[in-house]
Order: sequence, then C-alpha cells, then structure tokens
Amino acid sequence: MPDPSTPSGVRVVPLTAEHADQVLAIYQAGIDEGDATFETTAPTWQAFDAAKLPGHRFAALDDAGTVLGWVAATRVSDRCAYTGVVEHSVYVAPAARGRKVAAALLGALIDSTEAAGIWTIQSGVFPENTASMALHRRAGFRVVGTRERIGRHHGRWRDVVLLERRSPVID
Repeated sequence: MPDPSTPSGVRVVPLTAEHADQVLAIYQAGIDEGDATFETTAPTWQAFDAAKLPGHRFAALDDAGTVLGWVAATRVSDRCAYTGVVEHSVYVAPAARGRKVAAALLGALIDSTEAAGIWTIQSGVFPENTASMALHRRAGFRVVGTRERIGRHHGRWRDVVLLERRSPVID
C-alpha cells in the first residue's frame, strides 16, 4: 500500500546502483547551483556508494522510473556513543522541485532510521538555502546553531546551520 504522504505519481524506493547516473546528475545540479554543499563535483558512484549507509538511502521515482530526487545518510562517528546519530543529504532534480518529493524522501529516511534505533538525524545547510531550511523545519528538525565562516566555498567564507531531528520514539 502506498504511503499517503508520498505525492501522486511518485514512489520512494531503496537507492541502488541502478539509479547511479541519475543520482549523481541530480547531485551535480545541486552543486552547480552553489547553495547545497561545499563539494565542487559529484563523486564517482563507487565513492558515493561506499560512503552511504545501505539501509538509509532512497530514491524518488516518477511513473516512468526517472529519479526525481534522493536522500542518503552517513555515520557521523565510529565512536560507540554516536551509533544512533547519522548525517543526511537530500537532493531533488530542479524540474521536480515544489512537488513534495524531498518531504517524501525525508519521511522514508526518518522511518528507516527509527526502525534501526537511530535517535538523531543531522544536517548542515547553508543559511541561503531557504527551501531546505523550511523543508527540514516541516520535517521536525530544529536549528542547533550556526557554524560561522566554517569553510571557504568559491573564494568566500560560508556559514553552515546545523540542524537535527531527535526521534520522539527512540529512548
């Protein structure tokens, strides 16, 4: 049975190598826009695949099987105290924005992490990325703080807002 929060004509599935080219193209589109990440080029599929947790990555597909967006999580630390904390990224193809694709992807990530006993999902977002900030607030994330001038991006210092969502079901 489809998730009622998923937009019509969109299905969220586990992200696999079958989606690699489209996922990396969407990632590169976000990179090229300049307010999504410090990265300047998308990684190879092998590097992407190795870095992302297999049980916590999803693709949103349209009825034709085209990837509309993706979400994936990584560990924040190998220390045992942080086993329940992940960091995530979510990207949507420019043509698919405004269709609640990112919300459906975040919903799938939240469901998978809670089922796995993960208690905190975090992300760093450039404050200029107002759409991402609003999306995360709607999904229950809160602003923890702003890391001022944390890194240089295309020759200028950038702030990063640290967001987190603490699971209400994991004690």
